[in-house]
Amino acid sequence: MKKVLVILSCILLSVSCNTSTKKENKYEEDIEVRDPKPVVDNTQKKIPTTAEAIANANGLQHWNKVKEIKFTFNVDRDSTHYDRSWSWKPKNDMVTLTSEQDTITYNRTQLDSISIKADQRFINDKYWLLAPFNLVWDKASFTSKHEVKAIAPISNTEMQKLTIVYKNNGGYTPGDAYDFYFEGDFSIKEWVFRKGNQPEPSMTTSWEDYQNFNGIKIAKTHKLHEGNRKLYFTGIEVITE
Repeated sequence: MKKVLVILSCILLSVSCNTSTKKENKYEEDIEVRDPKPVVDNTQKKIPTTAEAIANANGLQHWNKVKEIKFTFNVDRDSTHYDRSWSWKPKNDMVTLTSEQDTITYNRTQLDSISIKADQRFINDKYWLLAPFNLVWDKASFTSKHEVKAIAPISNTEMQKLTIVYKNNGGYTPGDAYDFYFEGDFSIKEWVFRKGNQPEPSMTTSWEDYQNFNGIKIAKTHKLHEGNRKLYFTGIEVITE
């Protein structure tokens, strides 16, 4: 399922290149690949796509052990603050939202008029938390382009860039685009969200303050390129089997 970064946009409006690891990490240079699949080298050893390499660098291989993940999604803008907390049990897709207004528990396979509004927020917040994994989970829903050399918009340094464009069907906000900027370790450093695949950025933020939670690597802080605004996560718990 796709994300709802446009929700965050509404909230916010209202309220050196590491080359040493490149030799150790192989990746496919995906150029406008639809539904990209791993390739196999001459020794029949699987070479991950760029998207898979990013997901693996953040611990996707440990995801099957996750029983529950808890987190609080926070947005600060100048002197204002907003937050909502989540509990997600991925094996049966049970979600609980806790906010100032209410507490809602629902199953994502059985949405109704009330839970679908909560689910839109959940998809948005989860996407920020686990976007590297969505590069694999959503691979049938987007096309991608990998550039070995690109200038990152915040640091103005040379990095690699993976652009994904969601197809115009399915999900809550079809047609959106994301530019992921990363270095040789495949760890995302910056990204750009472009609503409807428009050329101009809708939002540009950093990816920083990484921490490992039982093998799941999460960037806890995202600072906007302009203005005194920040999105960040607190209360993260990754409960494994």
